Amino acid sequence: MPIYEYAPVTLGCSDCAPSFEVVQKISEPELTHCDTCKQPIRRIISASAVIVGGTHHLREGHFSKHGFTQYRKVEQGKYEKTAGPGPDTISGD
Repeated sequence: MPIYEYAPVTLGCSDCAPSFEVVQKISEPELTHCDTCKQPIRRIISASAVIVGGTHHLREGHFSKHGFTQYRKVEQGKYEKTAGPGPDTISGD
């Protein structure tokens, strides 16, 4: 479900000013008033988080650089570390 950001049209209360976020289904109607102070609110357009660049984010060096560990499956229930800190293998045994 998308996260929508709303802001009061005029001065709002501490719950709605300067803005607040709501998780809503796309099919739900847009909110029109703050539940607390009953002031009119409007939905504002926010920048979305988009990763551009593709596969370089999945490279082993990228994971290690940011402190993550990456594993690859070698057989049923067994994984080997390919990058980052952590145990060399993980096994379901």
